[in-house]
Amino acid sequence: MNFAGKVALVTGGASGIGRATAAALAEGGATVYIGDINEEAGRAAAREPANAGSAEFLRLDVTSDSSVAEACRAIEEKREAVDILVNAAGWSKIERFVDTTPELWTRLVELNYVGTLRVTHAFLPRMIERGRGKIVHVASDAGRAGSGGEAVYSGAKGAVIAFTKALARETARFAINVNCVCPGPTETPLLASIPEKQRDALLRAIPFRRFARPSEVADAILFFASARADYLTGQVLSVSGGLTMAD
Repeated sequence: MNFAGKVALVTGGASGIGRATAAALAEGGATVYIGDINEEAGRAAAREPANAGSAEFLRLDVTSDSSVAEACRAIEEKREAVDILVNAAGWSKIERFVDTTPELWTRLVELNYVGTLRVTHAFLPRMIERGRGKIVHVASDAGRAGSGGEAVYSGAKGAVIAFTKALARETARFAINVNCVCPGPTETPLLASIPEKQRDALLRAIPFRRFARPSEVADAILFFASARADYLTGQVLSVSGGLTMAD
């Protein structure tokens, strides 16, 4: 896909799905800002893309109003505006709901839902002003079907899905597309942190009998970010190997 001349911001771009998405956008010719709190991994990710486009690390904490505002200013000082916004930052912890604490709830909701609100709210006005833009939220199939041991995370990702649909209705008049990709179990650091017994059970439940590669989820994100999806908005696409065949 051709993204020459486009400016993209990928949150959570230092690892996993975000990293694969940032690399693919840069390889397609985009100027990509990799937003993440992990400076070492983020700078390493910025060195990976091929020469078609370019990537630059930008320290970004999606749970901080001031960090998001500073990132927005930094990008707009260098470029006119962001054409493509990918909200891929996220995190979870496997734990029974009855064993969780309010502190964990706050962390999960802030990172997985409010962070998406915060970043979108910062970059959307310029998209509206210009009359164009692509926004892709990375939720989770946990938000569509629920995930045992991830009750709060599932709720936060379900909120991202609902936010996608509502925002798509508000912004269609400005030629802004807002869509959502819901990964199933994917080969990321988060999956690697799950006990082996639980990973094996997930693997047996997937019809393809394998986990997704980050690049396969990135392919879905790039489709929504491309001109091929100009007439699609408010849509939710699962990339789960058939694990969740949700309507």
